[in-house]
Amino acid sequence: MMKIVLLTALGVGGATIFGSLIGFVFRNISHKFSDIVLSFAAGVMLSAAVLGLILPSLNYGGTHGLLVSIIGIFTGAVCLNLIDKLVPHLHRLVGTDTETHHSTNLDKVLLFVTAIAIHNLPEGIAAGVSFGSEDTAQAMMIACGIALQNIPEGMVIIAPMLAAGVSPVKTFVCAMVTGLIEVVGTLLGYWAVSIASAILPFALAFAGGTMLYVISDEMIPETHAHGSETGATYALLAGFCVMLVSDFFLG
Repeated sequence: MMKIVLLTALGVGGATIFGSLIGFVFRNISHKFSDIVLSFAAGVMLSAAVLGLILPSLNYGGTHGLLVSIIGIFTGAVCLNLIDKLVPHLHRLVGTDTETHHSTNLDKVLLFVTAIAIHNLPEGIAAGVSFGSEDTAQAMMIACGIALQNIPEGMVIIAPMLAAGVSPVKTFVCAMVTGLIEVVGTLLGYWAVSIASAILPFALAFAGGTMLYVISDEMIPETHAHGSETGATYALLAGFCVMLVSDFFLG
């Protein structure tokens, strides 16, 4: 199992690096394309959060499962909300116009990259915690949803850093660090539930709450900010249904 977790961690973190490479090659990717990809990932993550994390939390929680799950969901959301207050995320830092990228100063860009790195930690933890349920297929789907989200996130790191005068090598290193943070989070989440199985119901719900918060607070507003609301909505539904079909056949 540990080998699978490690490979998954590298895959989740590597998705950010892969996205950054796309960002180098295609520096003017349309918002519409990015929004569709991000919305599809949001749909996968939404389904994964409910089917792969919150419902198993109820099942593992015993007689107090419902209360533990609710507390876990809100605790996860509140933790990310506190992180947001300390370090604002994507759309609050970079804005929605391409011109904003070119006028962004270096301090703001570094804050932007730091924000992505910090937000990647709980996402990685969610991927790691999901393996604690011992449902490998479900855990892999959760990891795939997070990885899908990381690709466009990695893409948007590149343009503002290059525009701020950061060298291509340093830009890629920064992107790689944000991905490695997620690797650490995945291993941390798996380690936590491995040594203390009693916290598994709460940890699953906590991870589900963090994913729901990211979807509602970050992903949906970002994908609805550039005039692609209809396409983004259907992409989210498609992602949700893909995960639903996968759960049906693998469950």
